[in-house]
Amino acid sequence: MIHYIHGKLVEKSPVHAVLETHGMAYVLQISLSTFSKLPDQGEARLYTHLHINGNDFSLILYGFATDEERDTFRKLISVSGVGPNTARMVLSSLTVSDIRQIITLKDVASLKRIKGIGEKTAERIIVDLHDKIARGHDPGTEKIPLLHNTRRLEALAALSSLGLDKTKTEKLLDKIMHQDESLSLEELIKQVLKQI
Repeated sequence: MIHYIHGKLVEKSPVHAVLETHGMAYVLQISLSTFSKLPDQGEARLYTHLHINGNDFSLILYGFATDEERDTFRKLISVSGVGPNTARMVLSSLTVSDIRQIITLKDVASLKRIKGIGEKTAERIIVDLHDKIARGHDPGTEKIPLLHNTRRLEALAALSSLGLDKTKTEKLLDKIMHQDESLSLEELIKQVLKQI
């Protein structure tokens, strides 16, 4: 089992990264969340998960910026009907914290908004993972109430499509929403654009 790969970042795109170490280059499939955390060049470390495709027994290596993201990926693919590509789509659409909160509060509607997730799959994810993810997690400790998560996610998607750095944008959104939770989606986007 490969725990992580640390090496020179040779190539990166929103869906994959190539790390070179000791004369070998590894292609790793990544989420948008991991992509936003990778440097443009230089050294990088990605935690890994090796997936064996049951149809043709091909090997696919997935990479994650944090061990927490990898753990969430593994929990998601343990759910019947959720494959690695669907799990990666979930991690590209939501932060690990958002996923935890959605599952803890059994918010089927938020999961259904993700491409490739229907109502039955969303319900299965929540039923299968609720106890695993909710244990020890108090949604009351989140900075932003779930009620405002949809607005936050919509703002993040809009701002990311403008080419803004996802990590910086998330921090700004959290800061702005913490100061004023009543802002509309349009006002929220405008506030972020003023502060970037």
